[in-house]
Amino acid sequence: MSNHVKVADEVWLATAALHQKHPDQADFSVGEIMAQAEADAVMGKPLRPGVRVHVHLHCVANKAPNPGRYRMLYEPAPGRRRLFRPGDPCHPRRSTGKKAPARDALPAEYRDLVDWYSQHYASANGQTSDPVLALRGLGKEVWAGEDADAYVQRQRADWR
Repeated sequence: MSNHVKVADEVWLATAALHQKHPDQADFSVGEIMAQAEADAVMGKPLRPGVRVHVHLHCVANKAPNPGRYRMLYEPAPGRRRLFRPGDPCHPRRSTGKKAPARDALPAEYRDLVDWYSQHYASANGQTSDPVLALRGLGKEVWAGEDADAYVQRQRADWR
C-alpha cells in the first residue's frame, strides 16, 4: 500500500474498478462509488474524509470547480457518475484538468486500470452514453451523392 495516492486518484480507481466489474452498466451512484472505495481501501480504513467530496464535486468535469479542476468523473444525471471520456462536455475552468491518474503514481496492482482506461474506455471510438450526442451522424444518407445546396433547392422546388 502506497502512502502517496491522491484522494482524486483513489476516487478514480474506485470508479474504474466498478466499470470493469460491471461493463454493462453506464454509470454508478455516488453510494456505489463510495462503497467500492471503502472495499478497495487503497489508503487503508477508514476512508479519508476528502473521498466523499471528491466523488460529489472535486472530480466531476461538468460541475463548476470548487476548488478542484479535475475531470476524472462525469455526471450524466443527478447522483450518478461515470469516468470522464474525451469529448464529454466539461465546465470551461476544468478544460485542462487531470482525467486519470499518472500510471507511475499508483501502486503496481492498480496500474492495469490506467492501461484499460486509455486503451479501451477513453478511446471508445466516439461512443457516448449521452442520448443527444448519440444522434450525431443520424440521417447522413439523405445527403449521400448530393451536396447540401442541391438538396435544399430540390426540397424547395414546388414552393412557388
